[in-house]
Amino acid sequence: MCTPQTPSAYQFAATGTPVDAEKSARRTYPPAPEPLPVPVMDNHTHLDFPDGTAPVGVREALDAAEAVGVKGAVQVGCDLESSRFTVAAVEQDRRLLGAVALHPNDAPLYAERGELESALAEIEALAAHPRIRAIGETGLDFFRTEGAGLAHQRHSFRRHIDIAKRLDLTLQIHDRDAHQDVIDVLREEGAPERVVFHCFSGDEELARICNEHGWWMSFAGTVTFKNAHNLRAALAVAEPELIMVETDAPFLTPHPHRGKPNASYLIPYTVRSMAELTGRDLAEFCAQISENTVRAYGSWE
Repeated sequence: MCTPQTPSAYQFAATGTPVDAEKSARRTYPPAPEPLPVPVMDNHTHLDFPDGTAPVGVREALDAAEAVGVKGAVQVGCDLESSRFTVAAVEQDRRLLGAVALHPNDAPLYAERGELESALAEIEALAAHPRIRAIGETGLDFFRTEGAGLAHQRHSFRRHIDIAKRLDLTLQIHDRDAHQDVIDVLREEGAPERVVFHCFSGDEELARICNEHGWWMSFAGTVTFKNAHNLRAALAVAEPELIMVETDAPFLTPHPHRGKPNASYLIPYTVRSMAELTGRDLAEFCAQISENTVRAYGSWE
């Protein structure tokens, strides 16, 4: 089977001076991979975050993904603006479901302005839309926030957990350098019925904890990076029914295109790598991922 051409929406040529051309080349999208034998879903993407040399619309992005066997996606909000975008996007295209939240690095900013509680109230109102299936991304990030901001992060995380539980929505967790603290908060508050560790960044120990609690582990392009030994160890012990895949687009583009803009149509690179790492038949692995994703978020129909 021939590898398809890069979808037209993503065909952007570098132009300008040599310096500008080099910079532009870094922002051009990689070629499309060979389609997957069984369709999967990208369970975490940011269609409102432009990263290439030109904007790509929601429908164009999803058409490109569908052409290579990525039949749906979860559009994720990180603040009020992107959460509002998410609600509009899921109404625009049935191949999208949505998640809304205040990112842990944004929660302290709202708190500093005295707007955190009103922002959380709007998140809850937006989450009432029937195609919003998750509260996320929320959690803890000890890499970019420190000091007094951490208290606001923890408060926001607890409030998001409460919203997810009361609305019976999946909780989509952002966890950066905060594994034990995230687990502690989940145990203290009582985790929602469905929990996804977005862009799983832990090791074998965290994977075993997720196995024990039935929490999904969503692997991004980082699992294909040469130095990601901890992620490959985690993937090796993760229960098959708890594995999902995502892009976190436009970030974390998988090998061999690391450093280029990411998009849902590039999921096959990650999926093939994961299947090879786990020794699974590709078609069976894709079917398992698709089944897991529907169990986490419900039907796209």
